[in-house]
Amino acid sequence: MSSVLESPEIELAETDYHAFNQALWDRLSADSSLVDLDLRIETDRYGQMIMSPPPAPSHGNKQSEIAFLLKQNMPSGRVISECPVSTREGVKAIDVAWCSQEKWNALGNQSCFRESPEICVEVVSPGNAKGELEEKKALYFEEGAIEVWFCDRDGTMFFFGNEDRQLMPKSALVSDFPDVID
Repeated sequence: MSSVLESPEIELAETDYHAFNQALWDRLSADSSLVDLDLRIETDRYGQMIMSPPPAPSHGNKQSEIAFLLKQNMPSGRVISECPVSTREGVKAIDVAWCSQEKWNALGNQSCFRESPEICVEVVSPGNAKGELEEKKALYFEEGAIEVWFCDRDGTMFFFGNEDRQLMPKSALVSDFPDVID
């Protein structure tokens, strides 16, 4: 199945990437042939699917631990795994995200968020290139993230704030979040 949309939907890619990404994601989400695939799906800015194999169990463990700690420390919001967010470079799946109840009320019923949750966490996999992570960080900030976190393969956490997008010693939003995840 081609993920490319028909005209005039394809023209949205040039004029309104959020509308284009939403239409594409709705189509992909409704495609029964994709449901049973054990793959992670994202898209590029042209509407083409990017598929990767499922991550290793250690990756999922880190995701679960981060989600648990976020929920424990930020109980008033929502924790989401594999959160799809529309960006100028297509739909990207955030490994773990936290959004306020306000943002959830505005975006939670969409198949793909049109703006980033406040906290976006990427768990680094062996296949992640440094440039790919830097691009995702920039895209999440462009779409409204307040903080972007990276969890390295050894469990070390790296926190970046939107103000200057530089490495911070700890999260400003979740000051008790540990520096290392087991």
